[in-house]
Amino acid sequence: MSLRDEKAGSEDGAEVVVHERPTGWKGIYYHPLTQIVMLGFICFMGPGLFNAVNGLGGGGQLDRTTSANSNVAVYSAFAVVGFFAGSINNTLGSKLTIQLGTFGYCLYIGSYLALNIHPGAGAFVVAAGAILGVCAGLLWAAQGSLMLAYPTEAEKGTYIAVFWAIFNLGGVVGSAVSLGTNFHNTAGTVSNSTYIAFIVLTAIGICIPMSMADPKKIIRSDGAKVIIPLHPSWKTQLLGLWLTLRTDPMILLLFPMFFTSNWFYTWQFNDFNGALFNIRTRSLNSFLYWTSQIFGSIAISFILDSKLQRRTRAFSSWTLLMLMIFVTHIWAYFYQIQYIRPGAGDIDMLDKRYVGRVFLYICFGLLDSMWQTTSYWLMGAISNDAGKLAIMVGFYKSLQSAGAAGVWRADAVGIPFMNIFISTWVMLVSGLIFALPMIHLRVKNHTEIVDETLVRMDSKGHIRDVEQVKNEAEITTATA
Repeated sequence: MSLRDEKAGSEDGAEVVVHERPTGWKGIYYHPLTQIVMLGFICFMGPGLFNAVNGLGGGGQLDRTTSANSNVAVYSAFAVVGFFAGSINNTLGSKLTIQLGTFGYCLYIGSYLALNIHPGAGAFVVAAGAILGVCAGLLWAAQGSLMLAYPTEAEKGTYIAVFWAIFNLGGVVGSAVSLGTNFHNTAGTVSNSTYIAFIVLTAIGICIPMSMADPKKIIRSDGAKVIIPLHPSWKTQLLGLWLTLRTDPMILLLFPMFFTSNWFYTWQFNDFNGALFNIRTRSLNSFLYWTSQIFGSIAISFILDSKLQRRTRAFSSWTLLMLMIFVTHIWAYFYQIQYIRPGAGDIDMLDKRYVGRVFLYICFGLLDSMWQTTSYWLMGAISNDAGKLAIMVGFYKSLQSAGAAGVWRADAVGIPFMNIFISTWVMLVSGLIFALPMIHLRVKNHTEIVDETLVRMDSKGHIRDVEQVKNEAEITTATA
């Protein structure tokens, strides 16, 4: 592939070398958007189908306790591994990290098939959840670094939306399969054929990472190469974790938002969908929930990638999220006061009382996708460095999982539905309130190299001057 030593203005005003992108089929394959689409299908086949199973309430089982305990194992392991997963990703490389991360989903769904066949296999489901937590921590760290490093600043909202739409198709397709196979099911649990179909799809997802391009060969749409992080020692990687917090302490204000980002699933999936509806209606609700997420991520991208200044976009998305939280939770409160644990589970899609509740569930899907998309966008607004982004996504997924583990355990031990509902409402509002000063102080209209501490860190952990980094980049390009 030839290179042109042309210089153009970068997004932060500095001069950068513009690389000539390949043409033809090779150009399509190495286009960053193509790689994001492939990444989306990996998560379609793994986390997407995991969401489809969880979205049924109780993993599709009549007794929701085993599923809740398994989710405690998933998110506890995820919380531990996720904290260091960014460093693991920087050491192993994104392709290998993604490959390792795909294996746990097939095992997890297989454990529910085992539970259907052998009702005493609850311990296996919990153990499979712990293994999945390790795998998921690796997958999401690598996914986050690539998704935020491949697009230009102007494209980040669009790329996140494209990924989120494809990823959530996993939940849509999975829920459609469940609805079709359980439409006449009166047993209260999903059929074996549903789990078998999911196992086949997750197995396909294991193969996709093998065909992804090396990130080093990707050229962004502005002609700049993707910033590839260094591969230093574990000691330096741990130093990178420390430097990220020490040099950019505003990230701490996003931690409550990160912590809350999976908290609401417990009430929505187990304590609303799982508690109120029969199995075929739960399948339909799950289908509509994940479908609405596709539209929610696309809708919020119109704000995040609009022609407005970046700071204006940040504050606009914050305001929209706050409005959505209060609209949905005031609405949900009037339903929650009508039932207590364990819930009758008898509402059918043909009942009159179903209509209002299903529209609420659709709105929850919109809120979820907007929350997750905005969280990723805020991280991307802070940095363009793949190494720093991997560490930030590690923080995000670790804290997200810690919160989820806590609330799933609360559900497993039988905390009243109302308590979990109120905690969900409070946590969402608190996450946004803490994020507001970070948006005000840290989100700039352009990301500058002076803010990219990890890009300027050498293999020994020393921080280089901005000019030194620019000169080294020019020399590297000239000799390429």
